[in-house]
Amino acid sequence: MSNSDSISRVALKKITPDVSGAMGSLHAAAVSAARDAKVEPEILELIRIRASQINGCAFCLDMHTKDARAQDETEQRIYALSAWRETPFFTARERAALALTEAVTLVHEGQVPDEVYSAAAEVFDEEQVAALIWAATVINAYNRIAIATRMAPGAYQPAKK
Repeated sequence: MSNSDSISRVALKKITPDVSGAMGSLHAAAVSAARDAKVEPEILELIRIRASQINGCAFCLDMHTKDARAQDETEQRIYALSAWRETPFFTARERAALALTEAVTLVHEGQVPDEVYSAAAEVFDEEQVAALIWAATVINAYNRIAIATRMAPGAYQPAKK
């Protein structure tokens, strides 16, 4: 059954507004922690896009690629993100953040290996590593919400600068 043929799904914000609000507060706290830790906003968008690619979340991919472009991210880097290991387009910090994001997203495959965590800890301080873990955790939760409720991509527009 394709998404266009699927049944109507629950509107989580409407049915469970308190939980939805708590999720929004968690997201805001994670963004604030990253800002306070001085994690580059570009890295946060790369995290959101990469986790959404892995999870197959069309809604979040639409949203975060638009947000990345609004922050002047290049098309080349967005297109190459799923193959970041094979490109010269990403910095050491971005590579460490992407590896950590993949490990958190695919936690069932390797339990966030020590070498991945250590690589992140080499280029980020503890506060930044914590912020990266929260960013990856939040986007993974949002991916699951968007996929489970079949949120439709396309309408989202980033805030104007």
